[in-house]
Amino acid sequence: MSPSTDRMLNRVKALYLFIRKKGTVTTRELVEEFGTTQRTIQRDLNVLSYNNLVTSPARGIWETTTKKVKVS
Repeated sequence: MSPSTDRMLNRVKALYLFIRKKGTVTTRELVEEFGTTQRTIQRDLNVLSYNNLVTSPARGIWETTTKKVKVS
């Protein structure tokens, strides 16, 4: 795996774990927490959403789904 892919996967995993721990977060909170651009956070959220791991009940609000995940 390329270093950039590895970095992205680690960030997506950290993003998921952060949302799961907090319950409900805003996109702005994620940008501030991870110190990256809103566009990068949105791309990562799209990956999580595509895999049915997070959902957005309202614009800019994110929470995890009930899908079981094994985190290693």
